Amino acid sequence: MTDRVHVAVALDGAGWHPAAWREHSARPAALTTAAYWRDLVRAADEAGVAFVTIEDALALGERFDTAPEPRTDRVRGRLDAVLLASFLAPLTTRVGLVPTVTTTHPEPFHVATGLQTLDHASLGRAGVRLVAGSTPAERANFGRRADGPTGLPESGHVEEDPQLVAAFREAGEVAQAIRGLADSWEDDAIIRDLESGRFVDRDRIHNLDFSGEFFSITGASIVPRSPQGQPLVTALAHQSIPYRFAAEHADVVFVTPADPAGTGAILAELAEAVAQVRTEPEPLRVFVDLIVLVEDTADAAREAWDRLEARAPLVTDARIVVGTPDDVVAEIRAFAEAGVDGIRLRPARLPADLTAIAEEVLPRASALLVGDDGAPTLRERLGLPRRASRHTRSEVSA
Repeated sequence: MTDRVHVAVALDGAGWHPAAWREHSARPAALTTAAYWRDLVRAADEAGVAFVTIEDALALGERFDTAPEPRTDRVRGRLDAVLLASFLAPLTTRVGLVPTVTTTHPEPFHVATGLQTLDHASLGRAGVRLVAGSTPAERANFGRRADGPTGLPESGHVEEDPQLVAAFREAGEVAQAIRGLADSWEDDAIIRDLESGRFVDRDRIHNLDFSGEFFSITGASIVPRSPQGQPLVTALAHQSIPYRFAAEHADVVFVTPADPAGTGAILAELAEAVAQVRTEPEPLRVFVDLIVLVEDTADAAREAWDRLEARAPLVTDARIVVGTPDDVVAEIRAFAEAGVDGIRLRPARLPADLTAIAEEVLPRASALLVGDDGAPTLRERLGLPRRASRHTRSEVSA
């Protein structure tokens, strides 16, 4: 049984409820401003949140929206998550920054170097949430791969099919590339020897010779070894295929049990997948996703939720908690007792529910939470030690 858990926060536009932008507390005119995101992430940072995830997509509409035109009653338009995280890095001190990246269309080399840059900018607080596959609208935006791998919806379950399996195979290759390119520079590759005129020790920079089913890379990263060694790799998983992906490639997996009682079956399936496919030396950290709407009273919370639902119902398989700060604390306690490593809170409304999390929920839940021990990197804060380059390890083992 886990005594204490980490808390993360998932940030998306005006909040996770599609009608949140219409609330009086929302800031819809500010959603694409730097100040809006600075305020959100600083609030999480000051509250002691371990990390924030930042949503992203490669099309105007929602992922897996089959409508010919995107709905106009939802938030549309967003900032690039990796670039936004790099902007936020020097404005924050402790919170980890985990942007979402779709694996099908961006070049893995660019993804890897962007994350390494984020790790430098944040002094070791970088991560990534990998999303497998793509939608027809996303493929149209890139003008290629019209029949490319289709990913899994953000909610619900589907049967295994070749396209879905291919999407996660491709995502696995992207994860391998991120780790391999992060390792291509050893820690001491930069020597800055003025007398000899050598800035780097070429023998400590190694090409990644990767040839996979979907792409190949021959060369070293352009970014020197970053403070964290490798960025934190995370994934959201609803069923067996992404469970196996997370077991093989991720450091953290976000899961969506219907209730605390249903957590055990997911943990068991993940443990079985880990035993079968995992080669990473550290354990897989499991976080439960909770969508939360918080008010001072249960009646006020229900009234606010009913107002949102009347405007645009939320479709999700994540557990929804509508109530007081004590209600959310009770949920955190129940899932901690179920044996998970962390909770990722998705605020239904931003900034209102993030403010409630920071000022009301987390102080009341302090006895349930892992404290910040001052570990220098996000990986270490989660109990995942900094990795040496695989090339350094191979030299030591030799």
